[in-house]
Amino acid sequence: MSATAMIGVMGIVVLLLVLFILGTPVGFAMAIVGFAGYWYIMSLDAALSMVGNEVWATFSSYGMTVIPLFVFMGQIAFYTGVSRKLFEAAYAWIGHIRGGLAAASVMACAAFATICGSNTATAATMATVVLPEMKKYGYHPMLSVGSVGAGSTLGVVIPPSVVLIVIGLYSNQSIAKLFYGGFGAGIILTIAMVCSVWVLCKIHPDWGPAGTKATWKQRFAALPGAFEMVLLFLLVIVGLYLGWFTPSEAGAIGSFFAIVIAAIQGKMNWKVLKSSIQDTLVATSMVLMIVAGAFIFGKFLAVTQLPRELADWAAGLPVPPAAILAVIFVIYMIGGMIMDALALLILTIPIFFPLAGTLGYDPLWFGVVLTVITTMGAITPPVAATMYVVAGVAKDVPMKTVFKAMFLFVPSYVVSVALYMLFPWLITAFTDPDKTIRWITGLLGLAG
Repeated sequence: MSATAMIGVMGIVVLLLVLFILGTPVGFAMAIVGFAGYWYIMSLDAALSMVGNEVWATFSSYGMTVIPLFVFMGQIAFYTGVSRKLFEAAYAWIGHIRGGLAAASVMACAAFATICGSNTATAATMATVVLPEMKKYGYHPMLSVGSVGAGSTLGVVIPPSVVLIVIGLYSNQSIAKLFYGGFGAGIILTIAMVCSVWVLCKIHPDWGPAGTKATWKQRFAALPGAFEMVLLFLLVIVGLYLGWFTPSEAGAIGSFFAIVIAAIQGKMNWKVLKSSIQDTLVATSMVLMIVAGAFIFGKFLAVTQLPRELADWAAGLPVPPAAILAVIFVIYMIGGMIMDALALLILTIPIFFPLAGTLGYDPLWFGVVLTVITTMGAITPPVAATMYVVAGVAKDVPMKTVFKAMFLFVPSYVVSVALYMLFPWLITAFTDPDKTIRWITGLLGLAG
């Protein structure tokens, strides 16, 4: 390894020490280490110029407008309480089967994720709605908190996802195509979690007693409650897919119609609007600072030549590419346990994305799979962000039980990632709109 590449390794080590020992915010830590390293290798003038250019390019980029717009849409949904309607619709259809409440919770989390994009917001809303219901029906705390905590992580995988947006901006990929890939990955992960509930209730029948069976009239009556949010999701995703509007325009249109729907339901008021704007500003500022710091750190890594040397070294190893990929996934799985998913991804994109390309893997597929793997960190200690949120709502459930419940759903992620590797088309199938339209038209023609 060259001397400059070793400087890159030292920069990563120093960055991790700054992050974990001093508790410096991720964005500032990456910016400080990146600036210092660039100064050491190049010069002070070059480092100052680079920082000025990168910060300006980050905060003046039109593409960045997509972040606050989708965050705002999710905040409107969060404060207008659509989660209860989504849960009630899912419960009306499957609540009468054993474990049905837990499965309905996962499905409601998936539905809420399509308009929220945040795992902690999904955890907070769904835990408040769902946990009292499961307690009323005698559900075991392990199944209750586990299903809500795991289901909440779907907010980062299913679009619109802030993590996928940032990956697209940072790795120069189409945000719309990442959304399509995330949708496919999210469906598989949702099914895996529902299957986990079914398996747990087979092993422990007393964990998920069957609820009251709804009549067909009650089932269909519950659907309009979720119709508005489904319509909003379809408007955004289908509009993106068919090229009606750009990701930023999709965020604007989605935010507008979220406000209209809330107003029609009589839930839009000054307090909701003010809280949504405030939370959007806080979340957006945090994300933009992380992105700016990541760009600065990425420029430092680029001049060290570490990513290129690492890719060349891995390509020359006498092992199959799949083995190297598995090692990368393990690194991300461990990293997701000790770092925020977004920070981990942005920190490592300059290192591992070139490596994945050298190994012959689709960068879009790679980005979506890494999102799923690092998202698992939201339910694995010591970070486990969603589990802390769920534990805050379920005050009568010991933290030890909450963490034990989390491990019950880890196999869902493992199985899902295995399926992504065996069948990459599960993620990439719908990333080409023209091909998909021709495929659907062909199927309709055969059916006719």
